[in-house]
Amino acid sequence: MSFDGSRVVSSDEELIQNLQENNLLKRKAEDALFNRYIYFIKEGIKKYALQEDESFDAYSDTILHAIDNIRKGYFENRSALKTYLYRIFINKCVDVLRKKTTNRNSVHKTSSISDMLMLMADSAKTVVQQIIERTDMDVLSNKLQELSENCRKLLTLFADGYSDKEVSVLLEYKSADVVKTSRLRCLDKLRMLYNIKRDTDG
Repeated sequence: MSFDGSRVVSSDEELIQNLQENNLLKRKAEDALFNRYIYFIKEGIKKYALQEDESFDAYSDTILHAIDNIRKGYFENRSALKTYLYRIFINKCVDVLRKKTTNRNSVHKTSSISDMLMLMADSAKTVVQQIIERTDMDVLSNKLQELSENCRKLLTLFADGYSDKEVSVLLEYKSADVVKTSRLRCLDKLRMLYNIKRDTDG
Protein backbone atom coordinates (compact mmCIF):
# COMPACT_ATOMS: atom_id res chain seq x y z
CA MET A 1 0.00 0.00 0.00
CA SER A 2 1.54 3.33 -1.06
CA PHE A 3 2.57 5.90 1.49
CA ASP A 4 3.20 8.52 -1.20
CA GLY A 5 3.65 8.70 -4.91
CA SER A 6 6.68 6.44 -4.96
CA ARG A 7 7.21 4.62 -1.66
CA VAL A 8 5.53 1.36 -0.72
CA VAL A 9 5.59 -0.54 2.54
CA SER A 10 7.37 -3.77 1.63
CA SER A 11 7.11 -5.71 4.86
CA ASP A 12 5.18 -6.18 8.09
CA GLU A 13 8.25 -5.02 9.99
CA GLU A 14 8.35 -1.68 8.22
CA LEU A 15 4.63 -1.16 8.68
CA ILE A 16 4.86 -1.96 12.38
CA GLN A 17 7.83 0.36 12.79
CA ASN A 18 5.95 3.23 11.16
CA LEU A 19 2.89 2.62 13.35
CA GLN A 20 5.10 3.26 16.37
CA GLU A 21 6.20 6.65 15.09
CA ASN A 22 4.63 9.97 16.05
CA ASN A 23 4.76 11.68 12.70
CA LEU A 24 3.15 11.61 9.28
CA LEU A 25 4.38 8.06 8.71
CA LYS A 26 2.17 6.85 11.56
CA ARG A 27 -1.00 8.20 9.95
CA LYS A 28 -0.08 6.78 6.57
CA ALA A 29 0.77 3.45 8.15
CA GLU A 30 -2.65 3.36 9.81
CA ASP A 31 -4.34 3.96 6.46
CA ALA A 32 -2.14 1.34 4.81
CA LEU A 33 -2.96 -1.25 7.46
CA PHE A 34 -6.68 -0.58 7.17
CA ASN A 35 -6.68 -0.90 3.39
CA ARG A 36 -4.35 -3.91 3.25
CA TYR A 37 -6.80 -6.32 4.89
CA ILE A 38 -10.12 -4.65 4.14
CA TYR A 39 -11.25 -7.82 2.37
CA PHE A 40 -11.77 -9.29 5.85
CA ILE A 41 -15.12 -7.47 5.78
CA LYS A 42 -16.40 -9.82 3.08
CA GLU A 43 -15.18 -12.75 5.14
CA GLY A 44 -17.26 -11.55 8.08
CA ILE A 45 -20.33 -11.31 5.88
CA LYS A 46 -19.78 -14.72 4.31
CA LYS A 47 -18.49 -16.79 7.23
CA TYR A 48 -20.42 -15.23 10.12
CA ALA A 49 -23.52 -14.02 8.27
CA LEU A 50 -23.02 -10.46 9.51
CA GLN A 51 -24.59 -7.44 7.89
CA GLU A 52 -22.13 -5.30 5.94
CA ASP A 53 -22.14 -2.52 8.55
CA GLU A 54 -21.64 -5.06 11.34
CA SER A 55 -18.66 -6.63 9.59
CA PHE A 56 -17.24 -3.18 8.82
CA ASP A 57 -17.51 -2.19 12.49
CA ALA A 58 -15.86 -5.47 13.54
CA TYR A 59 -13.01 -4.82 11.09
CA SER A 60 -12.59 -1.20 12.19
CA ASP A 61 -12.45 -2.30 15.83
CA THR A 62 -9.89 -4.92 14.83
CA ILE A 63 -7.59 -2.34 13.25
CA LEU A 64 -7.91 0.07 16.17
CA HIS A 65 -7.23 -2.73 18.66
CA ALA A 66 -4.22 -3.95 16.68
CA ILE A 67 -2.72 -0.47 16.30
CA ASP A 68 -3.09 0.13 20.03
CA ASN A 69 -1.39 -3.17 20.83
CA ILE A 70 1.40 -2.53 18.36
CA ARG A 71 2.09 0.92 19.79
CA LYS A 72 2.14 -0.52 23.32
CA GLY A 73 4.54 -3.25 22.25
CA TYR A 74 2.12 -6.12 22.86
CA PHE A 75 2.57 -7.53 19.36
CA GLU A 76 5.68 -9.69 19.55
CA ASN A 77 5.89 -10.95 15.96
CA ARG A 78 5.15 -14.53 17.02
CA SER A 79 2.85 -14.78 14.02
CA ALA A 80 2.41 -12.95 10.75
CA LEU A 81 0.63 -9.62 11.06
CA LYS A 82 -2.21 -10.92 8.87
CA THR A 83 -2.69 -13.96 11.13
CA TYR A 84 -2.65 -11.74 14.21
CA LEU A 85 -5.26 -9.40 12.75
CA TYR A 86 -7.46 -12.24 11.56
CA ARG A 87 -7.59 -13.78 15.04
CA ILE A 88 -8.68 -10.44 16.46
CA PHE A 89 -11.25 -10.04 13.67
CA ILE A 90 -12.77 -13.47 14.34
CA ASN A 91 -13.17 -12.57 18.02
CA LYS A 92 -14.80 -9.28 17.08
CA CYS A 93 -17.26 -11.07 14.76
CA VAL A 94 -18.19 -13.54 17.49
CA ASP A 95 -18.63 -10.63 19.91
CA VAL A 96 -21.11 -9.07 17.47
CA LEU A 97 -23.09 -12.31 17.30
CA ARG A 98 -23.10 -12.70 21.07
CA LYS A 99 -24.24 -9.12 21.51
CA LYS A 100 -27.10 -9.73 19.09
CA THR A 101 -28.02 -12.84 21.07
CA THR A 102 -28.06 -10.89 24.34
CA ASN A 103 -30.19 -8.13 22.85
CA ARG A 104 -32.64 -10.55 21.31
CA ASN A 105 -32.88 -12.59 24.49
CA SER A 106 -33.61 -9.42 26.47
CA VAL A 107 -36.52 -8.67 24.19
CA HIS A 108 -37.57 -12.30 24.25
CA LYS A 109 -37.88 -12.34 28.03
CA THR A 110 -40.72 -9.85 27.82
CA SER A 111 -42.50 -11.72 25.04
CA SER A 112 -44.90 -14.62 25.27
CA ILE A 113 -43.85 -18.03 24.07
CA SER A 114 -46.35 -17.78 21.25
CA ASP A 115 -44.71 -14.55 20.03
CA MET A 116 -41.31 -16.19 20.08
CA LEU A 117 -42.36 -19.35 18.28
CA MET A 118 -44.48 -17.61 15.71
CA LEU A 119 -41.30 -15.99 14.41
CA MET A 120 -40.21 -19.40 13.14
CA ALA A 121 -40.14 -19.86 9.40
CA ASP A 122 -40.36 -22.72 6.90
CA SER A 123 -41.81 -26.04 8.05
CA ALA A 124 -41.10 -25.22 11.69
CA LYS A 125 -43.70 -22.46 11.64
CA THR A 126 -46.39 -24.82 10.41
CA VAL A 127 -45.57 -27.32 13.13
CA VAL A 128 -45.71 -24.71 15.85
CA GLN A 129 -48.96 -23.30 14.47
CA GLN A 130 -50.49 -26.75 14.77
CA ILE A 131 -49.27 -27.03 18.34
CA ILE A 132 -50.64 -23.63 19.29
CA GLU A 133 -53.99 -24.52 17.78
CA ARG A 134 -54.14 -27.71 19.86
CA THR A 135 -53.15 -26.37 23.26
CA ASP A 136 -52.65 -23.31 25.43
CA MET A 137 -49.39 -21.53 26.16
CA ASP A 138 -48.91 -23.03 29.61
CA VAL A 139 -48.91 -26.52 28.17
CA LEU A 140 -46.62 -25.46 25.34
CA SER A 141 -44.20 -23.98 27.85
CA ASN A 142 -44.15 -27.25 29.79
CA LYS A 143 -43.56 -29.25 26.64
CA LEU A 144 -40.59 -27.08 25.73
CA GLN A 145 -39.13 -27.71 29.18
CA GLU A 146 -39.29 -31.44 28.45
CA LEU A 147 -36.81 -30.96 25.62
CA SER A 148 -33.08 -30.99 26.25
CA GLU A 149 -31.31 -27.73 27.00
CA ASN A 150 -29.60 -27.96 23.64
CA CYS A 151 -32.93 -28.29 21.82
CA ARG A 152 -34.37 -25.33 23.70
CA LYS A 153 -31.35 -23.22 22.72
CA LEU A 154 -31.60 -24.28 19.07
CA LEU A 155 -35.31 -23.57 18.82
CA THR A 156 -35.03 -20.29 20.71
CA LEU A 157 -32.23 -18.98 18.48
CA PHE A 158 -34.10 -20.11 15.38
CA ALA A 159 -37.26 -18.46 16.65
CA ASP A 160 -35.29 -15.26 17.26
CA GLY A 161 -34.37 -15.19 13.58
CA TYR A 162 -30.85 -16.59 13.64
CA SER A 163 -29.72 -18.54 10.60
CA ASP A 164 -28.22 -22.01 10.90
CA LYS A 165 -24.85 -20.50 10.04
CA GLU A 166 -25.08 -18.00 12.91
CA VAL A 167 -26.17 -20.72 15.32
CA SER A 168 -23.24 -22.89 14.29
CA VAL A 169 -20.90 -20.12 15.42
CA LEU A 170 -22.73 -19.27 18.63
CA LEU A 171 -23.19 -22.85 19.80
CA GLU A 172 -19.91 -24.08 18.26
CA TYR A 173 -21.33 -26.65 15.86
CA LYS A 174 -19.14 -27.94 13.04
CA SER A 175 -21.33 -26.50 10.30
CA ALA A 176 -24.70 -25.02 9.42
CA ASP A 177 -25.75 -28.41 8.03
CA VAL A 178 -25.18 -30.02 11.43
CA VAL A 179 -27.28 -27.29 13.04
CA LYS A 180 -30.10 -27.89 10.55
CA THR A 181 -30.07 -31.63 11.21
CA SER A 182 -30.08 -31.09 14.97
CA ARG A 183 -32.85 -28.50 14.74
CA LEU A 184 -35.06 -30.83 12.71
CA ARG A 185 -34.52 -33.57 15.25
CA CYS A 186 -35.58 -31.20 18.01
CA LEU A 187 -38.70 -30.29 16.07
CA ASP A 188 -39.44 -33.98 15.64
CA LYS A 189 -39.22 -34.41 19.40
CA LEU A 190 -41.63 -31.51 19.84
CA ARG A 191 -43.95 -33.13 17.31
CA MET A 192 -43.82 -36.37 19.26
CA LEU A 193 -44.81 -34.60 22.45
CA TYR A 194 -47.96 -33.42 20.68
CA ASN A 195 -48.38 -36.48 18.49
CA ILE A 196 -48.18 -34.40 15.31
CA LYS A 197 -47.29 -36.39 12.23
CA ARG A 198 -44.25 -35.28 10.25
CA ASP A 199 -46.10 -35.35 6.93
CA THR A 200 -48.41 -32.53 8.05
CA ASP A 201 -45.72 -29.85 7.86
CA GLY A 202 -46.14 -29.25 4.15
